[in-house]
Amino acid sequence: MAKTSRIPGLYKMTIAERRSLVSEVTGVTEKEMDHALDGGGLDAETADKFVENVLGTYALPFAVALNVRVNGKDFVVPMVVEEPSVVAAASNAAKMVRTAGGFSVEADPAVMISQVQLTDVPDVAAAKKAILARKEDLIRVANEAIPGLIARGGGTIDLEVRELADASMLVVHLLVDCLDAMGANLVNGVAEYVAPRLAELAAGRMGLRILSNLADRRCIHVRCRARAADLATDDMPGEAVIDGMVNASRFAELDPYRAATHNKGIMNGVDAVVIATGNDWRAVEAGAHAYAARTGTYLPLATWRRIDTEEGAFIEGKMTLPLALGTVGGTLRVHPAARLGLKMLGTTSASELASVAASVGLASNLAAIRALASDGIQKGHMALHARSVAVAAGAHGDLVERIAAMIVEARDITLEAAKRALELLDPKGEGAIEVTEE
Repeated sequence: MAKTSRIPGLYKMTIAERRSLVSEVTGVTEKEMDHALDGGGLDAETADKFVENVLGTYALPFAVALNVRVNGKDFVVPMVVEEPSVVAAASNAAKMVRTAGGFSVEADPAVMISQVQLTDVPDVAAAKKAILARKEDLIRVANEAIPGLIARGGGTIDLEVRELADASMLVVHLLVDCLDAMGANLVNGVAEYVAPRLAELAAGRMGLRILSNLADRRCIHVRCRARAADLATDDMPGEAVIDGMVNASRFAELDPYRAATHNKGIMNGVDAVVIATGNDWRAVEAGAHAYAARTGTYLPLATWRRIDTEEGAFIEGKMTLPLALGTVGGTLRVHPAARLGLKMLGTTSASELASVAASVGLASNLAAIRALASDGIQKGHMALHARSVAVAAGAHGDLVERIAAMIVEARDITLEAAKRALELLDPKGEGAIEVTEE
């Protein structure tokens, strides 16, 4: 089967059937999936080499988002997330975007910022002048710390000096093109290596030497559209949904309290892809929210506007997001599920990986504000949450879906309601599992 992210009905299949079909469209073998995903993808002995004081491992669902087309290319996108409806919502929104042409993405070069803090500088203006006068030499020195990156075509490409509010403090930024690496270790090494020379030139003392997670030189710019006809619900025409989505966007643009939740919806999608590919989601979150507040006011990362064309009305979303991801090094070397996630995507380019992650983030935002503008966020979310409630009540197998349907129909998605439904459908307990309550 040719590679496609359009796989109708995947959610109705068993796990074994899903693995078989995803294997066909991605080229990842079922054996590879079995090895990487059964048991959570990481054994305790390997986990013990990751962090300190390990007692075991903690598994999260490894799923795939469908229908994702980025710059004309299809991706079956791995997502690791525990929240119900995130994967389904992203896949559904990506299907709407796909119909309108897919996601269009531009990626900045993979430039990270290496910061060197200089303190107790007697004359900040003179220090800045002295450092900039030796700029080319300092770049050469910085690159001595990263010969491997230089050999691959990356390296330190520029140097900047920033004055801070403290009259005796400077910070020097060394801009490093990290290629397909996330780059934390690389830029930290650069900072450590060049800091003594900088302190000497400034006649001050070395302070902190570390990367910045505000990777605003490494942004992803993504845009998409969805047609009014595809946005319509049973109760609301598509153009009315568009107007409601534009209103939701304006709300986020005017109110940081709403913008925080708006951006959380974006990160639902982004973080899930970042985790599934073995990248640092905490760094991504820090950079995203710092970028959202860069003007001094916390703003939405994505905005939505109505576009009227000869073909009809569309909603158009645009987003810029700093996104420092890697396809080499780090967790990818040792975590089987992370390696599987990257192979499933079929990309070895960090910029392409970031482009896909950002697109899934924008799809997640589209799904959320469409729901808010029409049926409300709870309708779809709680319907999917009902399955988790059924499992918590002790159901398994076919009983899970039957009980979930019952409590959704009754509009009573509670543990008590699920237990009553389980007792009704399985009075002898033949299809239930024991649930221990604290």
